Amino acid sequence: MDIRQLTPRYSVSPQISAEDLAGIAAAGFTTVICNRPDEEVPPSHQAASIGAAAEAAGLSFKVLPITHQSMTPETVATQRDLVDGSDGPVLAYCASGTRCSVIWALDAAREMPVDDVLETARRAGYALDNLRPTLEAISQNG
Repeated sequence: MDIRQLTPRYSVSPQISAEDLAGIAAAGFTTVICNRPDEEVPPSHQAASIGAAAEAAGLSFKVLPITHQSMTPETVATQRDLVDGSDGPVLAYCASGTRCSVIWALDAAREMPVDDVLETARRAGYALDNLRPTLEAISQNG
């Protein structure tokens, strides 16, 4: 498991497995968000399997499959609502953690300086500099 913290409330990870969920709960997370479409993984790693293991570990499990093309303002708002609705720290996962970081950055740019958003992602191992123009437009428009 490769959990990378972006904020005290939001961390991201590459694909997790059912065996990881007990450790995720023990690490203090209360919610897991699956941002990976089922079409990308075998049945053992699809949302239903991971969700059942998450719930067995006492975690809330949410599914919001995203691709870079589907990161619309509505999808960003849905992710924000899932995080805000959690009663504790959230772990979002996808193939590498990049999409989970991108969707966070698209939301964070509304309230954080773009340089801070990019540096936060960079510290977690995600180079999102190619998003700068988009993040600056979001920052200017709120």
